[in-house]
Amino acid sequence: MNEATDPYCLAYGESEELLAGHPWRRFVVLGDSVAEGLCEPVAGYSDLQWAARIAHELGPIAYLNLGVSGLRTREILASQLEPAVAFGPDLALVVGGGNDAFPATYDADRVDRELTTMITTLQDAGALVMTLGMFDVSYSPAVVEWLRPGLRQRMRTLSERTAALAEKLGTVHVNLTDHPLSTDPGLYSSDGRHGNARSDAVATAETIRALGRHLRPTS
Repeated sequence: MNEATDPYCLAYGESEELLAGHPWRRFVVLGDSVAEGLCEPVAGYSDLQWAARIAHELGPIAYLNLGVSGLRTREILASQLEPAVAFGPDLALVVGGGNDAFPATYDADRVDRELTTMITTLQDAGALVMTLGMFDVSYSPAVVEWLRPGLRQRMRTLSERTAALAEKLGTVHVNLTDHPLSTDPGLYSSDGRHGNARSDAVATAETIRALGRHLRPTS
């Protein structure tokens, strides 16, 4: 199987149809390694990482990716929100909480507050904001067995709370946690913390479809 035949990836011409006439011209990305893009190559799949792929599908568009690997939400907020607003985006992607949820010290209320500040500030600046429920990395074969139960629960909590924030604040939410492939060990990189090129291709498809539903909501 490759990207062209993968049923979970974009079909030929699908992106053009879903995004036809879209209004966005300035796209900014805030976040951690998921935003920055650290996916391992997979034969038959593009090496272009998730956020850059979104920008490519939206193109031509001004694109700024501020994502930095390893950051927690408080660090994303402190270092990226100001330059993101200064960029003048009309579309923004906010990805955070994964590094907070990895250890048992995860403070869900604090993460919610910090994500809320980023989302509402970008909205007030005129941007449509996208949020993410991440693939559940606890299914990565590189995660040691004793870590899985606690990590799985924390990733589920992060996903559910981010989805609740999205509903409350009116973001375009991309839920990958409940995707059929989220439990597939073959979707993850060997480092045990990230997805691979197939995961980025699937995430791109789900993001473009979410934007398409926003542009043309069905009753």
